[in-house]
Amino acid sequence: MDPVFILAAFLSGVTALLLRLPPLVGFLIAGFLLNALGYEKPALLDTVAHLGVTLMLFSIGLKLNVRTLLHPEVWGGAVLSTGLTTAALIGILVAFKTMLLLIPGLDFSDLVASLNFSTLLVLAFALSFSSTVFVVKILEKRSETQTAYGRLSIGILIMQDLFAVIFLTFSTAEMPHPLALGLVILVPLAPWLARLLDRMGHGEMQLLCGIMMALVLGYGLFEAVGIKGDLGALIIGMLLAPHSAAQSLARSMFNIKELLLVGFFLTIGFHALPTWTLLGAAVLLLVLLPVKTLIYQMVLMRFGIRHRTSILATLSLSNYSEFGLIVGAVAVTNDWLSPQWVVVISLALAMSFIISALINSASEQIYQRVESYLPRISTERLSPSDRPLEVGDAEAVVLGMGRIGRSVYRRLTKEYGLKVLGVDSNPRSVTTLQAAGFNILEGDAVDSDFWDKMLMSSDVRLVVLAMPHHAGNLFALKQLRSRDFPGKITAIVEYPEEIEPIRELGAHAVHHVYDEAGRALADSAAEEAGLASRSEQLG
Repeated sequence: MDPVFILAAFLSGVTALLLRLPPLVGFLIAGFLLNALGYEKPALLDTVAHLGVTLMLFSIGLKLNVRTLLHPEVWGGAVLSTGLTTAALIGILVAFKTMLLLIPGLDFSDLVASLNFSTLLVLAFALSFSSTVFVVKILEKRSETQTAYGRLSIGILIMQDLFAVIFLTFSTAEMPHPLALGLVILVPLAPWLARLLDRMGHGEMQLLCGIMMALVLGYGLFEAVGIKGDLGALIIGMLLAPHSAAQSLARSMFNIKELLLVGFFLTIGFHALPTWTLLGAAVLLLVLLPVKTLIYQMVLMRFGIRHRTSILATLSLSNYSEFGLIVGAVAVTNDWLSPQWVVVISLALAMSFIISALINSASEQIYQRVESYLPRISTERLSPSDRPLEVGDAEAVVLGMGRIGRSVYRRLTKEYGLKVLGVDSNPRSVTTLQAAGFNILEGDAVDSDFWDKMLMSSDVRLVVLAMPHHAGNLFALKQLRSRDFPGKITAIVEYPEEIEPIRELGAHAVHHVYDEAGRALADSAAEEAGLASRSEQLG
């Protein structure tokens, strides 16, 4: 692949960061610029993009609790939002068809000539979906895949992916091979696959084993029997999810998957160069986004979840899906749509990503402005998983119960005799730690509503911010300060440049993870060797 593709992606990503936009916006623009400059899309770029999407779905499966899909707000929300959005968009697209023929100076006749009720139904169905790749990337960037709204968004996206597989199966008139029924054997084989993964340790063999399972057992095996390979990678990940090594594997694959997904965003710009006519049609499709957003919000509000959960899930889902491009290609192959529609959909998709990225960067502020206009929801009506938390008689709270958080919890309990409460947003971790005897609750520390009942009426003297990502700790610290928390706050950071922002917000103590670990290791080694420190020598 020409090095100019890597250079363009890098420079565009840096420019996006300087403008305080997600890098993926830069990658999208880079694809269109390379296309405009006359570069041909290399076959390798398609391969890289496809690998990125497959590994992303495998990673989602590794972190997914299958029971999440059985929640009414997930399957019910997916079914209702897809059905209602499709119906609403058909009506609006019929109005657009009439409008397009009346716009002076632009000839849309070739574009709308093939639009009858059947093709409008297919187009509306494609536009009702949201982008799995985009939403998961946004959630992972903010470390919110395991929050209440993150799990809801991903659950709805997975249901939509299942709808997509069913549609593609029937639209191509190619039914799965009868041997596909044999795939059920993977369920009893799951413990053996987990055991194999466990034998690989935590190095490159674990990573290679995971990629092999995603691409060979998942993608390759499912494609061989006529089922979408990406869905196969997701299912293999879900089968491995209960295993203790699943989270470690997901973390190991994170950077590889993120790098490969750059290729996905670059490919969008290579579908075709737009004319003013096609660009105008794409802009009209963007007008449909607020309708889609409103339907998502109205549907999710019917399922007894807090406004923050429904609003943030709605904002994350307010975009078009890459599935629209697949449907467009199928429709063109079957002579349902003119080839120009693939260009229109790709433009609308790219622009929806840019708009959604901007909106989601301010999602918390949007929620705080909108929430007061929505009807109150009593605690009794809330879903049990979405109710506010009580800290009880806890004297210390540890936010983030990863390895460091668990170590802090044990130290405060055993050495200082404090009553400690751990809080974590990952339901699987919460269940495991509760079974191990930890006093822990599931909670979203980047949820502003979470803090109203979390600390204000308690005797908590100490809060330790041990979440794995800097943005989460910063947000939690801001919430504590805005609520005049009178106790002490200690935070951990991963990088030296993160220390000052935490201190400026008023943390009483900040600890650099690697610096502290290195210091403790050096002191222990010196003590074992019988060495005295400089201060001891001078004393």
